[in-house]
Amino acid sequence: MAGSARPVALVTGASRGIGKATALDLAAGGFDVAVAARTLREGDGRSDTDPGLSLPGGLDSTLAQVEREGAAGLALAMDVLDRSAVLGAVDKTVDRFGRLDVVVNNAIYQGPGSLARFAALTDDELSALFEGNVFAQLALIRAALPHLVQSGRGTIVNLVSGAGHLQPPAKVGEGGWSLGYAMTKAAFGRIAPLLHVEYAELGLRLFSVDPGWTITERTLAAGRAAQYSRNFQPGTPDVIARAIRWLVTSDETEALRGKVVMAQDEVRGRQLLGRWPAPISQDRPWETP
Repeated sequence: MAGSARPVALVTGASRGIGKATALDLAAGGFDVAVAARTLREGDGRSDTDPGLSLPGGLDSTLAQVEREGAAGLALAMDVLDRSAVLGAVDKTVDRFGRLDVVVNNAIYQGPGSLARFAALTDDELSALFEGNVFAQLALIRAALPHLVQSGRGTIVNLVSGAGHLQPPAKVGEGGWSLGYAMTKAAFGRIAPLLHVEYAELGLRLFSVDPGWTITERTLAAGRAAQYSRNFQPGTPDVIARAIRWLVTSDETEALRGKVVMAQDEVRGRQLLGRWPAPISQDRPWETP
């Protein structure tokens, strides 16, 4: 087991989007980073809900960029429906680095049922949604807890969603979200606040981060950016990543432990990313010039 002198973060769902951006920002901020996802190689990504849709990103690309930041990295194949892979991500991270200081729970299930309307949602699909959006994350936290407590400043960041408590502006497929997805995000949103009550006295730091509407590579590839941007002002993955890095590294965030942190509001209000927000294009409001 090799030891790391730098703090170590495990970021799930890091082949693209918010997970990838977070891994890179933490690497730039002095962390060694283990990145976990299903897509191992750039060019292999496919959408579960639209199998013909190719998605950019892969752990190989993320790892290469982590290492360009001067950090040590580790790529881990992980599917949220594979419990052994979820638990193995923690074991392999600790085996490689000798410690674990931060867990960022970003990966979710995006397979059949995630975009289904109620009448079409099957029991098996709903079970998969809960396994991939709640139970897998709980298992990962349980495995990581001893290492995080030992760290002395162990931190868990859970990526939550307004879908768990807000009324959608439209039906799923028309700018809203599905019942199954909303149910699981509501359940997931209760994890950090309750664990804060149980573990804060041991030094464990827990945050729920609501990224707000964020334009990711997946959103652009699926052609859904304009559909959602009719109802929401979008951010970008690097904005959410900067909020997470601030939460993990700053002593100013102690009052937010156990709470829901609105990532875009914090970045905007605290000017954590000087070039954001940029002026919004009038003809393509989800893009910045």
